[in-house]
Amino acid sequence: MTPDRLRETNVLREIDETYIFFICVVVFLAIIELSFRLGRKLRRASDETAKSHIGALQSALLGLLALLLGFTFAMSVTRFEARKNLVLEEANAIGNAYWRSQLLPPAARDPIAALLLEYATTALDFHDADNDSARLSAAGATSRRIERQIRSTTASVLESPPSISSVMFIQAINEMAQVNEKRRVALENHVPEPVFYLLFIVTSGAMAFIAYGTGLQKRRRLISTGLFATLISLVLTFILDIDQPATGVIMVSQDSMLRMKATLEQEQGR
Repeated sequence: MTPDRLRETNVLREIDETYIFFICVVVFLAIIELSFRLGRKLRRASDETAKSHIGALQSALLGLLALLLGFTFAMSVTRFEARKNLVLEEANAIGNAYWRSQLLPPAARDPIAALLLEYATTALDFHDADNDSARLSAAGATSRRIERQIRSTTASVLESPPSISSVMFIQAINEMAQVNEKRRVALENHVPEPVFYLLFIVTSGAMAFIAYGTGLQKRRRLISTGLFATLISLVLTFILDIDQPATGVIMVSQDSMLRMKATLEQEQGR
């Protein structure tokens, strides 16, 4: 998926999670109030069978909501863990390439070390870009350019036939490029946005039936239903926040890449 396409389909990720939380709370409370008034208005025309039917629908919708929330939460956490592990994997791949580059002829060591440092910086820029298509494209183009420069620098000092150390370095560079692509795919792999819309619709239906049932009983129960609406809004916002690796409260740690960048800077300064 291209960055432009990613930007077009992820409308929710363009909105701050705080706004989404309060929008959900307000909408759910409005649904609760309207449904309560409707239930209270139709109370006289309802019999015990109708009330039992509403109760059964409430239970069914709440069960469906719990299933969808658990499923979506698992999807978000799985993607979060994959992104976190790939940061470590890419940092290790860059480090492996650097240490193997020190086995190359001296003429190639310093240029390759500088390129690897730029590569680590670009990896951090790619994470920070998040859904900014211009920055994503720039970081991707920079990564590909650095990979080509590393390969051309290596080719200029290759022996004939290549030594074992040169072959090992080429393998490390290939692995580094593969991990970088895997990380890019993981950053773009979000929970499908229609899943969040489905959650919102099911939650709205559950809230409506709960409030309608309280209206039939002529008992508002504002505190409990309001608290339930707030908690569900918080869970929805939390799931969305986990699915956004570079923004929000919960972000994928870049400590491994930062440490690798610091190591490369230190090695160059020796």
